[in-house]
Amino acid sequence: MNPFLAKFVSSPSLSPPAAAGSVDPTPAIAAAQWRRRAAQWLNQCAATLCGFGLLLAAWQLVSMNIAGIPGPAPTFRSAAVLFADPFYDKGPNDMGIGWNILASLGRVAAGFALAAAVGIPAGFLIGRFKPLDAICAPVISLLRPVSPLAWLPLGLLLFKAANPAAIWAIFICSIWPLIINTADGVRRVPQDYMNVARVLNLPESTVFARILLPAALPHMLTGVRLSIGTAWLVIVAAEMLTGGTGIGFWLWDEWNNLNVQHILVAIFVIGAVGLALDAALGALARHLDYKGE
Repeated sequence: MNPFLAKFVSSPSLSPPAAAGSVDPTPAIAAAQWRRRAAQWLNQCAATLCGFGLLLAAWQLVSMNIAGIPGPAPTFRSAAVLFADPFYDKGPNDMGIGWNILASLGRVAAGFALAAAVGIPAGFLIGRFKPLDAICAPVISLLRPVSPLAWLPLGLLLFKAANPAAIWAIFICSIWPLIINTADGVRRVPQDYMNVARVLNLPESTVFARILLPAALPHMLTGVRLSIGTAWLVIVAAEMLTGGTGIGFWLWDEWNNLNVQHILVAIFVIGAVGLALDAALGALARHLDYKGE
């Protein structure tokens, strides 16, 4: 039913009067819904704890059978020491893990912002105009499978510095999901909507704001989540090659020091940050989808 009609029909003025002596079922329904949500949350928590328990058991088993792999307990103690003072600064080659995480996030943000500024408008244009789609599709198909790290030497050649080269690699790896998903969302706009816009002689700005953008928004947000995930994967490898600061460089430096406990801590930190980024973007997508209903 149309949301406006549903709201109109459900208004109190049109609802039939309650029978004398009847009991309002609303509190009982709300309580049942709360119990169901609580049960679902508890089941999810139990499944999560079970999964992490299996991971820790497998980790402990591996550490007992392979020399040099520390178990969970010493690794967690090492992590506690690291995060007791994550923002100390004793020079460019001796900084806390917090500064390294922030440096990596800063590069990811800069590269992704550039990719979004270019990729989202390009996706709208490619999806909107078929001749442009025909021109760009072969180029995108050719360049998209190239590993982002293959672009890193070109970035070093162009910018003569490690930090811009790493941002360049993030830009390249982030732009393709944004273009492809945005263009796909624009293509999926029902043709009837476009026919109505043509009959009404709507300006292109109105077509974009009232038709294309709301329809393409879910696909665009999917592209954003894919781009951020890929960018976070690439920045670790890029920092290993370029050096400086960042969680990737920190991990490689710990390998050179043969500190395996810190390497395992870095792996979990990288995973936790990636999970947090994806969860934040997923919450944003659900919020915007709710607002659009």
